[in-house]
Amino acid sequence: MASTTRQANFTLPEDLLDELKRAVPKGEQSKVVGDALRHELKRIKFKKSLQLSFGAWIKAEHADLAKGARRFVRSLRKSSRLRRVGVQ
Repeated sequence: MASTTRQANFTLPEDLLDELKRAVPKGEQSKVVGDALRHELKRIKFKKSLQLSFGAWIKAEHADLAKGARRFVRSLRKSSRLRRVGVQ
């Protein structure tokens, strides 16, 4: 993913910065920090989406699954097979 870059100025805990400098060559440090930030932002967005969607499943709207998802899926597959062979 090619994109333009901009310089950012923020502080990091000293021990974290020291570890970054020891572990990552100087020319790759920005990439490592950018990748880590991108990963963390993705995790935060995912967590928010889970929190927002909590409670969206309403049992009353899915009574066909009351006997279990496996039975429901099998019934769908069976009816699909019957339609393919021409039995209705």
